This record gives sequence, C-alpha cells and structure tokens, in this order.
Amino acid sequence: MAEKNISEQKLDRTEAAERLRAIADDLESDEEFHIDIDNKTITLHPRDSVGFELGVRERSSILRGSRESVTIKMDWRAK
Repeated sequence: MAEKNISEQKLDRTEAAERLRAIADDLESDEEFHIDIDNKTITLHPRDSVGFELGVRERSSILRGSRESVTIKMDWRAK
C-alpha cells in the first residue's frame, strides 16, 4: 500500500529555513523521525544511507514572470 502526503504552505524565508533545520536535526538524531503534514504526524525510519536528490528549476515567462524552485527528495528502504 502506498500513501502520499503533501503539505503546501507559504512561509517567509526564516520560517522555511527553520522547517528545513528541524527536519535535518530529526533525521540526524535518532533511528526514527517525525514529519508533521497538516494535522497528521508521520513517523519515518530511515537507514544509515539515504538516496538524496537535489533539483533546481529556473523558468522565465513574459506573461507570468520569472520563477525559481528547489526540490529536495530523500528516499530509503524502510527498516
């Protein structure tokens, strides 16, 4: 069974950095870590080695203006 949970929010830069730091600290600290998605807390069990993907996209449009995005993806086999 596959379940996908996505949370989209508008944060200021400081809030976004704090959220990333909290996730990084949890990932590093224990055998399991928790991610809050909306009103749900998901417990994850990463292995010592994780796949890590970083993507950057730059788009320019005359009508919509320029837009930039960063995508971070991590994955691992569940313990």
